[in-house]
Amino acid sequence: MKTSVPLIILVALSLFAAFVPATEPLKTGGAIVPGDVAWMLCSSALVLFMTPGLSFFYGGMVRTRNVISTMLQSFISMGLVSLIWIAVGFSLAFGDSIGGFIGNPSTFFMFKGVTGATHPDLSPTVPLLLFAMFQLKFAVITPALITGSFAERVRFTSYMLFITLFIVFIYSPLAHMTWHPNGLLRTMGVLDFAGGTVVHMSAGFAALAGALMLGRRKDHTGEAHTPANIPFIILGTGMLWFGWFGFNAGSALAANETAAQAFATTNTASASAALAWVFFDMLKGRKPSAVGACIGAVVGLVAITPAAGFVSVGASIFIGAFSSLVSSFMVSLKSKTAIDDTLDVFPCHGVGGLMGMLLTGVFAKDVGLAFGPTKTFLMHCLALVLVSGFSFFGSYILYKITDWILPMRVSAEDEEIGLDLSQHGESMLDGDAILQGHSEVHAAAGRKGFPVVSLNSPGAPA
Repeated sequence: MKTSVPLIILVALSLFAAFVPATEPLKTGGAIVPGDVAWMLCSSALVLFMTPGLSFFYGGMVRTRNVISTMLQSFISMGLVSLIWIAVGFSLAFGDSIGGFIGNPSTFFMFKGVTGATHPDLSPTVPLLLFAMFQLKFAVITPALITGSFAERVRFTSYMLFITLFIVFIYSPLAHMTWHPNGLLRTMGVLDFAGGTVVHMSAGFAALAGALMLGRRKDHTGEAHTPANIPFIILGTGMLWFGWFGFNAGSALAANETAAQAFATTNTASASAALAWVFFDMLKGRKPSAVGACIGAVVGLVAITPAAGFVSVGASIFIGAFSSLVSSFMVSLKSKTAIDDTLDVFPCHGVGGLMGMLLTGVFAKDVGLAFGPTKTFLMHCLALVLVSGFSFFGSYILYKITDWILPMRVSAEDEEIGLDLSQHGESMLDGDAILQGHSEVHAAAGRKGFPVVSLNSPGAPA
């Protein structure tokens, strides 16, 4: 019966949605600007492209027996969050403000009033529908970012329940507080151009809560494991870097000079951060690695996200390099703790987003600390405390609720087999060659009823 519930919910939602009457927009703004529409359509596609990029980035980092499960956790977010966003997520994020904390769920319920006209407050030169779809892509990738912290040990169905709760109770309120014209943080003067708080800090602190709640992997020794596929990591990084131009430059919501500024600072910060990570590794006596360069590049993209349209290209060099060094240092500290954040989501996204928000308060043109005024920097410091606390403790509660409804952690035997086989019945390599040379996994898979191929068996892979 439990396995039929998701399908029943989907069928009920589809039947209900099919008969929701179309309505006119609640507000109508100015005329549509075709150039802005073209750029925002491209940007929306670029941001969506980041989620498959993240799946390759994360999938290449885990061990071979967990590649498919890790990639699917990112990919499935595109389907699940898309429907949640239409049903209620967009309204919670951008509906009529309730106290500056959350949007009215009835404002845009089932995309009611989200049509082809502009909106004076949200999308003055592009259709509100396009703005809603652009914002959807941010909502899609945020829970996908979290998955790296509990990779290799989370039950797939439980993860889907958690991200549903996360979008409703964590992401949407933060998006409202930060980006809605009447949102609490926005009225305080907090600057977040493209999601330093909404996306990266929320994901980073939720990742930390998840790693603490689920505990360490059974075979985790504190040392980094060997990545399954480094070319996947490089490919994923390239896809993320490419898509991030839509993420940041698209957040100008127009084809204008601000978009060009964000485009330039995004590329520069990522380049600076990649080099800083590699050079820092060399300073510590390590060989320059492809994985280090890729992680550094992503940290630079994370750090520049809140600042992209507010700072100079020169400042973006400092933001990328300095944030990269801080994140690299935080990663090195992780081995000294009992926290098993599998793919270093908190040191890279949580800390990277935090550094980006702080440095936005320093370098934002005319209002940053470097230009004299202190208000913006102080408001950013206050926002960092509020957002980190809300994301960490709120997510921890949601993990507990999810675990009470559907246990989140797989069994020790399923973890030993690997999530690809135990959760999805699939493996990355041809047939069951993935099991060769792993005697413990081989035996556990046999006990669970999975077909096992031995090197000495007839028909075994050469």
